Amino acid sequence: MNITDRDLLETRAYIAGEWHRNGAAFPVTDPATAEVIANVADCGPSEMAAAIAAAKAAQPGWAARLPAERAAVLRRWHDLMMAAQDDLAAILTAEQGKPLTEARGEIAYGASFFDWYAEEARRIYGETIPPHAPGLRLTAIRQPVGVVGAITPWNFPNAMIARKVAPALAVGCAVVLRPSELTPLSALALAKLADRAGLPKGLLNVVTGLDADGLGRALTDSPDIAKLTFTGSTRIGRLLMERCAPTVKRLSLELGGNAPFLVFNDADPEAAANGAMTAKFRNGGQTCVCANRLYVQSGIHDAFAKALAARIDALRIGPGTEEGVAIGPLINAAAVEKARAHLEDAVARGGTLVTGGETGPGTFMRPALIRDVPADALLTREETFGPVAGLVRFDSEADAIRMANDAETGLAAYLYTRDLARAARVSEALQTGMVGVNTGLISTAVAPFGGIKQSGLGREGGHQGAEEYLETKYICTSIS
Repeated sequence: MNITDRDLLETRAYIAGEWHRNGAAFPVTDPATAEVIANVADCGPSEMAAAIAAAKAAQPGWAARLPAERAAVLRRWHDLMMAAQDDLAAILTAEQGKPLTEARGEIAYGASFFDWYAEEARRIYGETIPPHAPGLRLTAIRQPVGVVGAITPWNFPNAMIARKVAPALAVGCAVVLRPSELTPLSALALAKLADRAGLPKGLLNVVTGLDADGLGRALTDSPDIAKLTFTGSTRIGRLLMERCAPTVKRLSLELGGNAPFLVFNDADPEAAANGAMTAKFRNGGQTCVCANRLYVQSGIHDAFAKALAARIDALRIGPGTEEGVAIGPLINAAAVEKARAHLEDAVARGGTLVTGGETGPGTFMRPALIRDVPADALLTREETFGPVAGLVRFDSEADAIRMANDAETGLAAYLYTRDLARAARVSEALQTGMVGVNTGLISTAVAPFGGIKQSGLGREGGHQGAEEYLETKYICTSIS
C-alpha cells in the first residue's frame, strides 16, 4: 500500500480517545489480490460497553460547547481529510477494491459532510409560538438526542461514516461507530484525523470486530444509546428495528434499493447511456442507489442499447491501483455469485446477453448487458449489487411508472427525457425518496438522501440530516 503518512494505517480500536487492542485480531484482505493487508483489533461486547460509557460521559460537555467551537473542529477535520486525500484513497482502495480515482472522489465527498455540517452547526434554530392564553410564553428548542450508535457498510467506508458522524457531532451528540469488518481501516484513519483535529476524547469511538451480532446487540440493547443509525440491507434493518423496540430508540435506516432507470423516446440516447454508466457501474454496481432496472421506451431502445454496449465494452477491468481501471474487483466471492445468478436467471427466462459477464480471476467480473429481460427476472425483482445491467422495453409513460413502482423498496430512481412536463409528472409519480432527472449522479452533502417504503427511515445530508440527531423540547412559561 503506497501511503505517505504511515500513522494513518491504524489497526487498533479507538475507545475513549485511546488506541486499544485486547490481543485478538482479524485479517483485512485486498479483494483484488486476496492478500492480507492488516490485522485489526477484534473487539467484543465488553469493548463496546466501554465505548458507550465513554461517549455518555463526554457528550454533555460537547453539547454545552458553543456551536462555533464544534464547527471549528469539524472544519479542521475536513481540511485534514483533504490534505490526506491520496493516503486515505490508497487505504480505501486496498481494503475495498474500487479504483483510486473513485476512491479519491469518495474522500472528497466524505470531507464535504464535515464542511457542510460545520456551517449547519450554527443554524440549529428554535421558535417562539403564539400563546393559546394570556400571560404565557411558548417556545420550542432543539437539543441533541444524546449518544448515537452507528453501523456502517463496506461499499463507501469513508463517506458513509462522514455522512452520519458529521451531523451528529455538529449538533452536540457523541458517536459509537461499528464499521464493517471488511473495511475497518478507513474508519480508523478517520478517527486518527479526528484526534488530530482536536475532537475531545470519548466523542468518537470506533469499535472494530467480527462479532457483528454481539456488537450490534450491545448497541441496540443499551439504554444509553439514544439513537441508532444504520446503512445496509433491508433484512438487517428490520432486525435492528425489532431489537431497538424495547428501548424505543430513534432510528435512521438507509436500506436496500432497486433503482429504476427510465429512458423515454425523446431522450438523447448518448446522454442517457452516459448517465446509465454512472448510475449503474460506479463502484462496480455496488451502491445502494445503483440503477438496477433499466426501462427503455421502444422507439429509443435499440439506439440506447447500442450506445450502452459500446461504453461497457470500453471499460477497463483490473486492480483499483492500476492506471485507467474503471471497474475493480467485487468485494467478495458471494457478491460475484449473486451477480452471476442474476445474469443466468435473466438469460434462462428469455433475456439475451449482449456483452460481458465473464468472471475471474478471484472476484473480478466483467460488466454485463442483457436485452429483453422479462419482468419476473431476479434482475428486476431483487437488488443485484453488481455490474449486471438488464434492459426492459416499455411502450407508454403509464407502463414505465407502473413497472418502476413495482418494488417493495423506494430509494432512488432516474429518468431521461427532454420533455419538461414529463420530467415533472414522472418525478412526482415515482415512489422513491430521490429522483435524478437527466443525470446519473445525485448524491451530495447539501441535499437530503434517503428512501421510502422498505428503503428506510430518515434522511442524511442537507439540513434534514442534522434534524435526525435533534429532539424538540416545548417550554411553556408563565410571565404574568
